[in-house]
Amino acid sequence: MITKTAKNRGANTMTRAGRPQSTTRAELSTLAIDLFTERGFDETSVDDVAAAAGIARRTLFRYFPSKNAIPWGDFDGHLGKMRDWLAATPGDLPLDEGLRRALIAFNEVPEVEHEHHRRRMQLLLEVPALQAHSMLMYHEWRQIVAAHVAQRLGREPGAHLPQSIAWQLLGVSLAAYEQWLSDPASDLLTLLDEGCAVLSAGLPGTSADVPLR
Repeated sequence: MITKTAKNRGANTMTRAGRPQSTTRAELSTLAIDLFTERGFDETSVDDVAAAAGIARRTLFRYFPSKNAIPWGDFDGHLGKMRDWLAATPGDLPLDEGLRRALIAFNEVPEVEHEHHRRRMQLLLEVPALQAHSMLMYHEWRQIVAAHVAQRLGREPGAHLPQSIAWQLLGVSLAAYEQWLSDPASDLLTLLDEGCAVLSAGLPGTSADVPLR
């Protein structure tokens, strides 16, 4: 005789077995971000996320190496797009304009996803537990920028100038996101554009040129 509990357990098993076939990193990240926002990041466990997704804990770890990686979603895929955008930059386009275009393209989000993207960035920028992992992700992003800058300037990617420009572009991005999160009426792409203009022109109120050493 099959009890009601056993039947329910069987149904749950079927749900878990079928779900991974249609589950992606992006879908899991979206679900988790909603949970983290509603309950708190520290208060929401990996088991909570797995249960909400209808998958086993071990299955969740096939998509993400840690809980801290979940809010980043398919960041590797986005990094690949950033690399492609920079690689496709016309050779006669000034370096600063190529970087500006790639940065804008990297951060373009469909309007219907703005609210969810805001939730994601609030977690990444404001939750202390995520800061160490975020630095690792920023490092990967900066190396893509530095490699492009180095190729354009005939330098090594690890040289001071490519790394400095990569850090500055990251600073432009983080400053824009902080403003965007604090002011819902602001436009993220406009903020990024304004930051790139400062990066391109140099500090306002100064006249000294920086030698490219």
